[in-house]
Amino acid sequence: MLKTRLSKDRGHADHGWLNSYHTFSFSNYFDPQFHGFRSLRVINEDRVEPGQGFGRHPHDNMEILSYVLEGNLEHKDSMGTGSVIKPGDVQVMSAGTGITHSEFNPSPNEKVHFLQIWMFPDKKGLKPRYDQKHFSKEEKKDQLKLIGSKEGRDGSVVIHQDIDLFASRLSKGKSLQYQIRDGSGFWVQVVEGEVEVNGSKLKAGDAAYGEDEAELSLKAGQESEFLLFDIGKDRVASAKA
Repeated sequence: MLKTRLSKDRGHADHGWLNSYHTFSFSNYFDPQFHGFRSLRVINEDRVEPGQGFGRHPHDNMEILSYVLEGNLEHKDSMGTGSVIKPGDVQVMSAGTGITHSEFNPSPNEKVHFLQIWMFPDKKGLKPRYDQKHFSKEEKKDQLKLIGSKEGRDGSVVIHQDIDLFASRLSKGKSLQYQIRDGSGFWVQVVEGEVEVNGSKLKAGDAAYGEDEAELSLKAGQESEFLLFDIGKDRVASAKA
Protein backbone atom coordinates (compact mmCIF):
# COMPACT_ATOMS: atom_id res chain seq x y z
CA MET A 1 0.00 0.00 0.00
CA LEU A 2 1.04 3.59 -0.60
CA LYS A 3 2.60 5.30 2.42
CA THR A 4 3.60 8.90 3.02
CA ARG A 5 6.57 10.71 4.53
CA LEU A 6 5.47 14.25 5.41
CA SER A 7 7.78 17.24 5.35
CA LYS A 8 6.97 18.17 8.95
CA ASP A 9 8.15 14.77 10.17
CA ARG A 10 11.60 14.96 8.57
CA GLY A 11 14.77 15.50 10.53
CA HIS A 12 16.02 19.08 10.70
CA ALA A 13 19.37 20.72 11.31
CA ASP A 14 20.02 24.47 11.28
CA HIS A 15 23.75 25.22 11.34
CA GLY A 16 23.38 28.91 10.56
CA TRP A 17 25.17 28.68 7.22
CA LEU A 18 23.17 25.54 6.32
CA ASN A 19 19.47 24.79 6.85
CA SER A 20 18.83 21.13 6.06
CA TYR A 21 15.84 18.78 6.16
CA HIS A 22 16.55 15.03 6.21
CA THR A 23 14.07 12.58 4.70
CA PHE A 24 16.18 9.69 6.01
CA SER A 25 18.55 9.21 8.96
CA PHE A 26 21.56 11.43 8.46
CA SER A 27 24.41 12.73 10.64
CA ASN A 28 22.98 13.30 14.16
CA TYR A 29 19.41 12.55 13.07
CA PHE A 30 18.34 8.91 13.38
CA ASP A 31 14.96 7.38 12.62
CA PRO A 32 14.93 3.57 12.46
CA GLN A 33 11.77 3.67 10.31
CA PHE A 34 13.41 5.94 7.76
CA HIS A 35 16.99 4.83 7.29
CA GLY A 36 16.63 4.62 3.51
CA PHE A 37 14.36 2.91 1.02
CA ARG A 38 15.80 0.03 -1.00
CA SER A 39 18.98 1.48 -2.57
CA LEU A 40 17.88 5.08 -1.86
CA ARG A 41 19.84 6.25 1.18
CA VAL A 42 19.67 10.06 1.50
CA ILE A 43 17.39 12.86 0.37
CA ASN A 44 18.47 16.11 2.02
CA GLU A 45 16.81 19.39 1.17
CA ASP A 46 19.55 21.96 1.72
CA ARG A 47 19.64 25.74 1.75
CA VAL A 48 23.13 27.23 1.93
CA GLU A 49 23.74 30.86 2.83
CA PRO A 50 25.62 33.20 0.43
CA GLY A 51 29.39 32.68 0.43
CA GLN A 52 29.14 29.47 2.47
CA GLY A 53 29.42 25.77 1.71
CA PHE A 54 30.66 22.28 2.46
CA GLY A 55 34.46 22.06 2.77
CA ARG A 56 36.36 19.26 1.06
CA HIS A 57 35.26 15.91 2.49
CA PRO A 58 35.49 12.23 1.43
CA HIS A 59 33.00 9.66 0.13
CA ASP A 60 33.28 6.12 -1.20
CA ASN A 61 30.93 3.51 -2.68
CA MET A 62 28.02 5.90 -3.09
CA GLU A 63 26.15 7.46 -6.01
CA ILE A 64 25.67 11.15 -5.15
CA LEU A 65 23.27 13.31 -7.12
CA SER A 66 22.60 17.05 -6.77
CA TYR A 67 19.42 18.66 -8.10
CA VAL A 68 19.50 22.46 -7.86
CA LEU A 69 16.20 24.31 -7.39
CA GLU A 70 17.35 27.90 -6.83
CA GLY A 71 20.71 29.65 -6.96
CA ASN A 72 24.06 28.21 -8.00
CA LEU A 73 26.23 25.48 -6.46
CA GLU A 74 29.96 25.38 -7.18
CA HIS A 75 31.54 21.91 -7.22
CA LYS A 76 35.21 20.87 -7.04
CA ASP A 77 36.59 17.36 -6.57
CA SER A 78 39.76 15.28 -6.45
CA MET A 79 39.26 14.17 -10.08
CA GLY A 80 39.98 17.75 -11.12
CA THR A 81 36.36 18.53 -11.92
CA GLY A 82 35.21 22.09 -11.40
CA SER A 83 31.70 23.20 -12.32
CA VAL A 84 28.78 25.39 -11.35
CA ILE A 85 25.43 23.58 -11.02
CA LYS A 86 22.38 25.69 -11.88
CA PRO A 87 18.60 25.12 -11.75
CA GLY A 88 17.71 22.40 -14.24
CA ASP A 89 21.15 20.80 -13.94
CA VAL A 90 21.55 17.26 -12.67
CA GLN A 91 24.96 16.39 -11.30
CA VAL A 92 25.97 12.83 -10.46
CA MET A 93 29.18 11.70 -8.82
CA SER A 94 30.09 8.03 -8.47
CA ALA A 95 32.34 8.04 -5.42
CA GLY A 96 33.47 4.47 -6.08
CA THR A 97 36.88 3.63 -4.62
CA GLY A 98 37.09 7.06 -3.00
CA ILE A 99 36.79 10.73 -3.79
CA THR A 100 36.91 14.10 -2.03
CA HIS A 101 34.81 17.07 -3.05
CA SER A 102 33.49 20.43 -1.91
CA GLU A 103 30.24 22.29 -2.59
CA PHE A 104 30.03 26.06 -2.23
CA ASN A 105 27.52 28.84 -2.79
CA PRO A 106 29.47 31.41 -4.85
CA SER A 107 26.78 34.11 -4.67
CA PRO A 108 27.39 37.12 -2.38
CA ASN A 109 23.67 37.64 -1.74
CA GLU A 110 21.51 34.66 -2.83
CA LYS A 111 20.96 31.33 -1.09
CA VAL A 112 21.31 28.09 -3.01
CA HIS A 113 18.47 25.59 -2.57
CA PHE A 114 19.07 22.03 -3.72
CA LEU A 115 18.39 18.36 -3.11
CA GLN A 116 21.30 16.13 -2.19
CA ILE A 117 20.48 12.51 -3.04
CA TRP A 118 22.57 9.44 -2.23
CA MET A 119 22.08 5.93 -3.60
CA PHE A 120 24.02 2.75 -2.93
CA PRO A 121 25.74 1.49 -6.11
CA ASP A 122 25.16 -2.00 -7.47
CA LYS A 123 28.88 -2.76 -7.20
CA LYS A 124 31.61 -1.70 -4.80
CA GLY A 125 34.98 -0.41 -5.90
CA LEU A 126 33.87 1.37 -9.07
CA LYS A 127 36.12 3.92 -10.69
CA PRO A 128 35.15 7.43 -9.52
CA ARG A 129 33.16 9.32 -12.15
CA TYR A 130 31.49 12.70 -12.62
CA ASP A 131 28.71 13.80 -14.98
CA GLN A 132 26.42 16.81 -15.29
CA LYS A 133 23.54 17.45 -17.68
CA HIS A 134 20.85 20.10 -18.07
CA PHE A 135 17.13 19.35 -18.38
CA SER A 136 15.00 22.37 -19.26
CA LYS A 137 11.58 23.19 -17.83
CA GLU A 138 10.13 22.54 -21.28
CA GLU A 139 11.54 18.97 -21.30
CA LYS A 140 9.84 18.27 -17.96
CA LYS A 141 6.58 20.13 -18.62
CA ASP A 142 3.52 17.91 -18.15
CA GLN A 143 5.48 14.72 -18.70
CA LEU A 144 7.90 12.41 -16.92
CA LYS A 145 11.41 13.17 -18.13
CA LEU A 146 14.00 10.47 -17.48
CA ILE A 147 16.97 12.24 -15.90
CA GLY A 148 18.88 9.28 -14.42
CA SER A 149 19.11 5.55 -15.19
CA LYS A 150 21.45 2.58 -14.95
CA GLU A 151 22.20 2.65 -18.69
CA GLY A 152 21.98 6.41 -19.22
CA ARG A 153 18.95 5.91 -21.47
CA ASP A 154 17.47 8.77 -23.48
CA GLY A 155 20.26 11.16 -22.55
CA SER A 156 19.90 10.70 -18.80
CA VAL A 157 22.86 10.64 -16.43
CA VAL A 158 24.23 7.23 -15.50
CA ILE A 159 23.41 5.90 -12.02
CA HIS A 160 25.20 2.68 -11.07
CA GLN A 161 22.05 1.13 -9.64
CA ASP A 162 18.72 -0.28 -10.86
CA ILE A 163 16.94 3.07 -10.61
CA ASP A 164 14.94 5.04 -13.15
CA LEU A 165 14.74 8.64 -11.96
CA PHE A 166 12.18 10.97 -13.53
CA ALA A 167 11.51 14.68 -13.08
CA SER A 168 8.29 16.48 -13.95
CA ARG A 169 6.88 20.01 -13.87
CA LEU A 170 3.14 19.51 -13.88
CA SER A 171 0.68 22.30 -14.68
CA LYS A 172 -2.29 22.91 -12.40
CA GLY A 173 -4.99 20.32 -13.03
CA LYS A 174 -2.79 18.16 -15.25
CA SER A 175 -2.31 14.47 -14.49
CA LEU A 176 0.04 11.65 -15.45
CA GLN A 177 -0.07 7.88 -15.18
CA TYR A 178 3.01 5.75 -14.55
CA GLN A 179 3.35 1.95 -14.73
CA ILE A 180 5.84 0.75 -12.12
CA ARG A 181 8.32 -1.85 -13.33
CA ASP A 182 7.77 -5.40 -12.10
CA GLY A 183 9.49 -5.93 -8.76
CA SER A 184 10.22 -2.25 -8.25
CA GLY A 185 9.41 0.06 -5.40
CA PHE A 186 8.72 3.76 -5.88
CA TRP A 187 9.44 7.00 -4.11
CA VAL A 188 7.79 10.29 -5.17
CA GLN A 189 9.40 13.43 -3.71
CA VAL A 190 7.44 16.66 -4.14
CA VAL A 191 9.78 19.58 -4.74
CA GLU A 192 7.32 22.40 -5.35
CA GLY A 193 3.57 22.90 -5.30
CA GLU A 194 0.97 20.26 -4.54
CA VAL A 195 0.70 16.78 -6.08
CA GLU A 196 -1.91 14.09 -5.50
CA VAL A 197 -0.43 10.58 -5.70
CA ASN A 198 -3.03 7.79 -5.92
CA GLY A 199 -5.42 9.96 -3.94
CA SER A 200 -2.92 11.16 -1.30
CA LYS A 201 -2.41 14.93 -1.37
CA LEU A 202 1.21 15.98 -0.91
CA LYS A 203 2.90 19.36 -0.62
CA ALA A 204 6.50 20.48 -1.12
CA GLY A 205 8.82 18.35 1.01
CA ASP A 206 6.31 15.50 1.30
CA ALA A 207 6.84 12.07 -0.25
CA ALA A 208 4.81 8.99 -1.17
CA TYR A 209 6.34 5.54 -1.41
CA GLY A 210 5.51 1.86 -1.63
CA GLU A 211 6.29 -1.55 -3.06
CA ASP A 212 2.88 -3.02 -3.87
CA GLU A 213 1.44 -0.53 -6.35
CA ALA A 214 1.29 -1.41 -10.07
CA GLU A 215 0.44 2.09 -11.28
CA LEU A 216 0.74 5.65 -10.07
CA SER A 217 -1.72 8.43 -10.78
CA LEU A 218 -0.15 11.87 -10.32
CA LYS A 219 -2.21 15.06 -10.43
CA ALA A 220 -1.13 18.63 -9.75
CA GLY A 221 -3.28 20.83 -7.53
CA GLN A 222 -1.16 23.79 -8.63
CA GLU A 223 1.98 24.34 -10.70
CA SER A 224 4.22 21.65 -9.24
CA GLU A 225 7.53 19.85 -9.57
CA PHE A 226 8.40 16.38 -8.33
CA LEU A 227 10.91 13.55 -8.65
CA LEU A 228 9.86 9.93 -9.18
CA PHE A 229 12.25 7.10 -8.31
CA ASP A 230 11.43 3.65 -9.75
CA ILE A 231 13.75 1.48 -7.66
CA GLY A 232 14.68 -2.13 -8.34
CA LYS A 233 15.99 -4.62 -5.81
CA ASP A 234 19.75 -4.30 -6.45
CA ARG A 235 21.61 -3.03 -3.43
CA VAL A 236 25.05 -2.83 -1.87
CA ALA A 237 24.27 -2.82 1.84
CA SER A 238 27.47 -1.49 3.38
CA ALA A 239 28.97 1.80 2.32
CA LYS A 240 30.35 4.81 4.11
CA ALA A 241 28.26 7.97 4.22
